[in-house]
Amino acid sequence: MSKSSIANPGIKVVAQNRKARYDYEVLDTYEAGLVLSGTEVKSLRTAKLNLRDGYARVDGAELYLHNVHISPYLAATHFNHDPDRPKKLLLHRREISKLTEQTQQKGLTVVPLRVYFNVRGFAKVELALVRGKREYDKRQDIARRDADRSIQRALKEVG
Repeated sequence: MSKSSIANPGIKVVAQNRKARYDYEVLDTYEAGLVLSGTEVKSLRTAKLNLRDGYARVDGAELYLHNVHISPYLAATHFNHDPDRPKKLLLHRREISKLTEQTQQKGLTVVPLRVYFNVRGFAKVELALVRGKREYDKRQDIARRDADRSIQRALKEVG
């Protein structure tokens, strides 16, 4: 169970993109609604989702989520959804314009961090404005995490 669902027991996390925090430096986060069909929602409730290569892009005045695969719902008939279609994201106009300005800068992009159902049962996606990390930044993060673990282990043995 994730830390946020422990803090808020009404949230059901469907999928997390753990690789995003490793590959990118998170600058800002946003919560957006998802426009989904019925079979997509049913498939999400069974956690059939892949966020790994996903990204968000502004098309016109709307934000779309690309490369996020929601597997077809197995109990559906031939009216099933297209698993790789772009999903429309629901954000305020000022947030979309702010993201448009920021993603036009060199090296910034928008990626999904996690998909979850909120307390009211609506599917939400946590988006992050990110900048790619260099290889040495990744190594520093790993070294820092290992040092923190060894410190915590030493404190646990002493106390």
